[in-house]
Amino acid sequence: MILFDVGGVLLTNGWDQRERSTVLSHFHLDFVAFEARHLAHYDAWERDAISLAAYLDATVFCEPREFTRDEFFACMLTQSKLQPDGALGILHQLAASNQCLLGALNNEARETNEYRFTHFGLRKLFQVALSSCYLGLRKPEPAIYLRALDILGRPAERMLFIDDRAENVDGAAAAGMKALLFEGVDALRLELERLEVL
Repeated sequence: MILFDVGGVLLTNGWDQRERSTVLSHFHLDFVAFEARHLAHYDAWERDAISLAAYLDATVFCEPREFTRDEFFACMLTQSKLQPDGALGILHQLAASNQCLLGALNNEARETNEYRFTHFGLRKLFQVALSSCYLGLRKPEPAIYLRALDILGRPAERMLFIDDRAENVDGAAAAGMKALLFEGVDALRLELERLEVL
């Protein structure tokens, strides 16, 4: 089985610092003030411990605004794009070959995750979605890799995990998975050919 991270591998990040900066600039909001509130609530939102409404109330709508929550969230979603030099083409190729099970192991809040999986057709390509918002755990916590193995019921050494962040790759390797650091589509293709899955 192959587990893919989503942001930074298949798509751009959903709500990382660059995306936040773009949206805050669009709405003329103070980045430093927002970041302090964001850091206090983002972990809970990605774990699905709070809703999108609660996150936005705590970070943006803690004071009157001239725009709505729907307008702000719509602008957030426009930040999701195909990752330049990303692996979506490889994912399509693997899905078409039907040689192995495919899934996601990603950190993402429920509302952005649902949008990204639907809008970019990921749900049709993955047999399983092990997202932080569904598991209540986040990479690189050791527990998320162990939970993934429990759910999938496969030996760790039969799992391949692909992520663009070294700390997440290290976490998967520590759990016994084969783990690859994503450094571009050409390098990934060579590694998958070497492993004889492409």
